[in-house]
Amino acid sequence: MNKWLELLKNDDYLGIKKYIKSGGDLSQTNELSESVLACALRAGCDIETLMLLIESGADIFDFDDEGVSIFDMAVTYDNKEMLLYLIEQGKNVNETTRKSGFTALMAAACYGRIEIAQILLDNGADTNAKDSKGFTAVDFARKMNKKSILSLFEYDENTPKNTAYAR
Repeated sequence: MNKWLELLKNDDYLGIKKYIKSGGDLSQTNELSESVLACALRAGCDIETLMLLIESGADIFDFDDEGVSIFDMAVTYDNKEMLLYLIEQGKNVNETTRKSGFTALMAAACYGRIEIAQILLDNGADTNAKDSKGFTAVDFARKMNKKSILSLFEYDENTPKNTAYAR
């Protein structure tokens, strides 16, 4: 995996292409059980590099041992192009593979990713979805004090608060 990490860190498109042709294994994972594609998202590789990995066989529906998916990584690392590509490929924006039930919209709320949140909402994200502890994206946005996200959700300050967690 070290060779992959070096190439991805430098977003070395030609090096990655050569490595794939010479037998570089796209199914390798790092110590966190993240795939090569997930590591590419974490490294901030551009869409051309990501598409090279996908066209070469990287699994866009992969997720790690904690259930963090490629879709989740696109949200976390604010990669709108990958997010839109995954939605075009049939990714359900409300589906989560995380054991906690934490959704992509909840992640966007936590990180204050307003453009990502808007894309998710435009594609049917459920603002009322709850994680395993009963918290919604609004609860996370309140907890993290993400006012722009609350505005996007058209949050009413008079709504009863989930006092078990959120502000």
